[in-house]
Amino acid sequence: MVLKTFGWSFAVTALGLVAAVFYGGWTAFGVVAILSVLEISLSFDNAVVNAGILKKMSPFWQKIFLTIGILIAVFGMRLVFPVVIVAVSAQLGPIEAVDLALTDKERYQELVTDAHPAIAAFGGMFLLMIFLDFIFEDRDIKWLGWLERPLAKLGKVDMLSVCIALIILMITSMTFATHAHLHAGPADKSATVLLSGVAGLITYMIVGGLSGYFEDKLEEEEEREHEAEEEAVRAGKPRSAVVLVGKAAFFMFLYLEVLDASFSFDGVIGAFAITNDIVMMALGLGIGAMYVRSLTVYLVRQGTLDEYVYLEHGAHYAIGALAIILLVTIQYEIHELITGSIGVLLIAASFWSSVRRNRALAAAEGKADSSGKNEVSSGV
Repeated sequence: MVLKTFGWSFAVTALGLVAAVFYGGWTAFGVVAILSVLEISLSFDNAVVNAGILKKMSPFWQKIFLTIGILIAVFGMRLVFPVVIVAVSAQLGPIEAVDLALTDKERYQELVTDAHPAIAAFGGMFLLMIFLDFIFEDRDIKWLGWLERPLAKLGKVDMLSVCIALIILMITSMTFATHAHLHAGPADKSATVLLSGVAGLITYMIVGGLSGYFEDKLEEEEEREHEAEEEAVRAGKPRSAVVLVGKAAFFMFLYLEVLDASFSFDGVIGAFAITNDIVMMALGLGIGAMYVRSLTVYLVRQGTLDEYVYLEHGAHYAIGALAIILLVTIQYEIHELITGSIGVLLIAASFWSSVRRNRALAAAEGKADSSGKNEVSSGV
């Protein structure tokens, strides 16, 4: 079952890592491996959400999402989007950007370094908004309760995450301007940082708005499907599981694509905190995207959802760390392995906490069962 579901992912992983060694040696191997783990971890909850929605769809629409949908996800967002970001930031054509990255790495690195403040400000703000919206939301399950409880209370203030993000952007822009002035750097970079950060904030709000729009449409269509099912039951027909078809399934497909795009943003933009090399990005993110597809299929077939409840928290804390790192890299260089390791350590910690929680719950249930049996036996 596992080999059948994850076989293609394992094959792509092996090919991708071998290609990384040939491309840039063992350093490239390490960067691609970190990018793969980061993408899988950040998109793990995406696979869970996909599985929860996908199981309601007809086999036809499931196949459409897992074929056409994964092509859009892998080639559109994970492979093409990083090239587009570099091309726009460095004011290059997409073909020219790829050609430079492969044939003239020094010139490419100069252009990307020059464009890095814009990329870092855009990506840092986008990721920061994801993190802030997560920690300010009141959730039933809390990983770091001492921190998340007071933040959830603060989150009741409207637009707090936007205000905090804009304050951080202003501080970053002013700090960068001071740094550039003191070091006789380009004076217009502070304006670039400010405008790029605002663009990242607007992009986040547009993606969130589209997701909300499609989610509302889905709820309307699901309600109609349930009403049709109830009418069928009243007419004497047997009750059956609701399987979305037609417009409902179409809106579901669009919603899943927008949702996947939004999850892809954090992985792609977070990758810029680790490396500017689009070849290593394509390899690492491509491997990660294949595992997201395999996880989605596995969860649909197994009929189970995520039992590691703190992984979502760990992934979002990793997003927050990447956001701060991106903003810091506007001025200071941070080694890519350090950047990647922070995210991986946070996710690993959340995974271990989830395992410990599951063991504690299982032990508590075992004690309850044994005490119940003892009471029954003593009563007899």
